[in-house]
Formats: sequence, C-alpha cells, structure tokens
Amino acid sequence: MKPSSTGIVVPSVTAVTTDLSTPLNDIGDATARAVAADPANALVVFHATGTPEGTVGSAINTRTHTIRVDEPATLGGTDTAANPVEVYLAALISCHVVTYRFWAQRLGITVDELEVHAEGDLDVRGFFGLDDSVRPGFQAVRVTVRIGGPETPQRYDELRQAVDAHCPVLDLTTGSTPVDTTLITY
Repeated sequence: MKPSSTGIVVPSVTAVTTDLSTPLNDIGDATARAVAADPANALVVFHATGTPEGTVGSAINTRTHTIRVDEPATLGGTDTAANPVEVYLAALISCHVVTYRFWAQRLGITVDELEVHAEGDLDVRGFFGLDDSVRPGFQAVRVTVRIGGPETPQRYDELRQAVDAHCPVLDLTTGSTPVDTTLITY
C-alpha cells in the first residue's frame, strides 16, 4: 500500500513474471480450441453475493472466497478492510498483472520485474449528494506500470498496448457496460 498525493492509502501490487514455462499459452490454446468447437464455450458468468457487516461494511462471496469490504472511520466504517473503490483499484491492478503475464508469454516477451500502481481521484460530493453535477465515482484513474527485463522499450510498449486492449477490468472502466438492477422486495 502506498499513500496517494491526498494521503489516502491506495493498493499496489508487485509481481515477478520471469517463468515463461507457466502454461498460460497452453490455457489460451485450449480455450481457443474449445471456443472453435462450440462458440458457447466463450461465455462465462461470474457471480458474487454481498451482505452487510457492521455499520457500512459488507461480506462478498464469490465461488468459495469471501471478500470483506469496509470504510475508513471518516466515512462511517471501522477500517477493517479496503473500501469499495480500493477494491476496484485492487481488481484493476490484479487484472493488469495477470494480463501482463499472459500477454508476455503470448508475445514471447521476458519480464523480470513488474509493479503496477493505481490511484483514483474521488470527489465525495457525488456520493453524499452534495452536488448532483459531480460523478459519484472516480473522476480520474492513473495506472503506473514499472517493468524491467532484457527487452527493448519498444517491445515493452508492444506488451502495454496488448494489455490495454485485452485487460477485462480496464475495459470495464474505459468501455460502456450495461448494468441491469433488479429490486426484489419481501
């Protein structure tokens, strides 16, 4: 975790990805064969369910995993876990890490060191309804990727372009994803 320019701590992740023998290309090839055999194999549905914990916290269940989310005391929480926008930053970072690893193998690019840092600017007036002209989400997100190894800067830029084009969580931010909310009362 690193403090941002505002003093708020934001997540960062460091990963080393030198092992080109990891079968990521094999997984990609097997997936391509399965999709060629039946295009329905390309569609995957992920699920998550959340319930409240404490004043503003929540427990999110995905497959066999539980992710706890809370707010800092300044936003009514007990600061027992990352808050929702920090979880988003962590998701963006971790998706970058896996996408860099996958595409490094696919492109045959050696990566000796990889560190991804993300920070976002959030104006709380949007969340609290203090100014309806202010978005409740991030106004801007900055991702910094530090990468090292024997390749040329041009090869690492080729890798960055592939990641920017294929990172699912980045696409959730930069693209338009329809969200349909259903309210069930009981």
